[in-house]
Amino acid sequence: MARASLMSSLISSILDAPNKWLGVGNGSATTAERLIEQCQRLIGSAGEASGVALAQDVLASYAALDPAFRLEFFTRLAIDFDPAPGDVLDAANQFAADNSPRALKTLMETVEPRRRSLLRKLNQAPGGTQALVRMREALLPLLRENPELKRVDADFEFLFSAWFNRGFLVLYAIDWSFPANVLEKLLEYEAVHEIQSWEDLKSRVQPQDRRCFSFFHPAMPDEPLIFVQVALMKAMPAAIDEVFDPRREPVKAEEANTAVFYSITNCQVGLRGVSFGNFLIKQVASDLSRELPGLKAFCTLSPVPGFGRWVRDDAEAAPALARLEVIRNTPGWQDDKALSTENRNLLEPLAARYFLRELRPDGQPIDPVARFHLGNGAILDRLNPTGNLSARGLDEALGLMVNYRYDLAKVEENHEAYVNDGLVTASKSITDLAK
Repeated sequence: MARASLMSSLISSILDAPNKWLGVGNGSATTAERLIEQCQRLIGSAGEASGVALAQDVLASYAALDPAFRLEFFTRLAIDFDPAPGDVLDAANQFAADNSPRALKTLMETVEPRRRSLLRKLNQAPGGTQALVRMREALLPLLRENPELKRVDADFEFLFSAWFNRGFLVLYAIDWSFPANVLEKLLEYEAVHEIQSWEDLKSRVQPQDRRCFSFFHPAMPDEPLIFVQVALMKAMPAAIDEVFDPRREPVKAEEANTAVFYSITNCQVGLRGVSFGNFLIKQVASDLSRELPGLKAFCTLSPVPGFGRWVRDDAEAAPALARLEVIRNTPGWQDDKALSTENRNLLEPLAARYFLRELRPDGQPIDPVARFHLGNGAILDRLNPTGNLSARGLDEALGLMVNYRYDLAKVEENHEAYVNDGLVTASKSITDLAK
């Protein structure tokens, strides 16, 4: 990874000379108009060396672009770099009359937006891939108010899906000996269970019953794309405190029978829509199985980030919510068998309805974590009403956490059933509650 970074730096320094020779890169771009002109020159360039130098100059100009001009720049990309409808129609008619390979090639070249050619050429510059990921990260917040920019985003997603396919990704097991700049990224990106300090990070990657894995791309060697934190345990946990218990005696790795994926974090906002989770979970499970043959179960302990808001907004849930609040405000309710049982009996039917009956217009569950794991072939296995009683856990999910279980022999079958038929595979106890 360090060698790749050094090579990129060397290439960048070599390309500084062509930039000066070409008379580009002298001064910062201050307007979107100038940047668009540079993009037009880049698309029209034929030479490989000059093209790389021009791509470098475009990326430098974009980096210097005042954020106030970004919307104008992306809008110009959407308008100026679209295929001409008349040309597309002519090429389509020609192909309809003569469906030869040559006519098909002409049609494909005519239909493809010039933006894709621009992005491909920008990708050739040293550091170009990472710069484009950051560029899309800046584009995404603009889409809601400017739907015409979705055509630009579609080109980013189309190309990123090819550039970041599984064949290019490298899986690393991250431990405390990893370079500090990469470990620092874990501190920065962790979104599920915040890492409080370097000592906290050390407790997640160094003990023998902890593992951390991440995918990297050769073009971004110091940037994790997605990482998963794993706890090796002797049973499926029902609460996050079981995973983070500071008094726990670390389990000997060879004695563990359960691998718990307790945090999965997508690190690159600019790669939204490019799914790595399915590949990551499968390969991590496969690698752990080879290392530790005693592992028999692979599961998660997952948050339910939208459940609290849904319950508070659902009129049908109001009586149960009112009673839950009374219980939660009773000192010592967790140790009171009657109150803790009532808490479970109130919360679990709501959760079952939330997962199995409340759907988006496209027929998928409304919970984003559920869509992720079910789409990867997991089983919705168990509800944990007191899984996370922290302030955040109570606010987001009324304390609820869930276990998704990965039965490696049925992952593909479950995935196909979910993708093709919208079938949510759940344990009998949960499906019974939903009735």
